[in-house]
Amino acid sequence: MTTQTQTASAAKTGFLPVMFAVVLGLGIITLTGHVQASGLHDAAHDVRHATGFPCH
Repeated sequence: MTTQTQTASAAKTGFLPVMFAVVLGLGIITLTGHVQASGLHDAAHDVRHATGFPCH
């Protein structure tokens, strides 16, 4: 009886997570670059309240 093993290279298995991180990062940078400052402040403020962190 013979057994066969399959091996995947580290470069091939790490490609999808890296590409996901790149796309997510570029999306965040693009969105925050086009939103008005008051919109970003309000969103951050709401998230702080929703997660229970005091801010004032």
